[in-house]
Amino acid sequence: MKCWLWFCILCLGITACGGRNNDALLKESYDFRQELVNSYNDSANSPIPAAERKDFKGIHFFPVNLDYVVTAHFKRTANEKTFKMDMSRKDAEDYVKYGEVTFTLQGNDYTMSLYQSLRLAQTEEYKNYLALLFKDATSGHETYGGGRYIDLHVPSGDTLTINFNKAYQPYCAYTEGFSCPIPPKENYLPIRVEAGVKF
Repeated sequence: MKCWLWFCILCLGITACGGRNNDALLKESYDFRQELVNSYNDSANSPIPAAERKDFKGIHFFPVNLDYVVTAHFKRTANEKTFKMDMSRKDAEDYVKYGEVTFTLQGNDYTMSLYQSLRLAQTEEYKNYLALLFKDATSGHETYGGGRYIDLHVPSGDTLTINFNKAYQPYCAYTEGFSCPIPPKENYLPIRVEAGVKF
């Protein structure tokens, strides 16, 4: 009887922890949305020029779905050489493939590359910044044809959390005058990622 009681207490504890984790992920996802909307609505800092704001349709999102939050195995890829990342409106920029992440999504395993901008890495603010640049089956339909991005940081271990609810479209999706990285083909997902920002 005592064993069964302790088992029930343990199960309740696990459920409670999972619930708190889900609450944190939901808050993170909704906070990201609000911050993104605020940044576009801020007249002083918005990437949308004043002359274009009357035609700006705003930022839209897929419903938050925690099925699109994955724990990925991170592998640092050694001896990577600098390469020229294709850009949407100007000459290619110097990037390096920093590592790979492997995760399961919709029942299938995928491996994607994380990139680091050598220009941004020279600044204090972005020295540990990694970019997950990707396209999926919604690209060019519900989402920007040039792909979407997720901001990540260099992990301290061999795992990291990827929250696709925080996938956003670059400035190029909304206005001219910006040049944005185009995701390499190795980061094309053959599935619909119905999470994050959409048109």
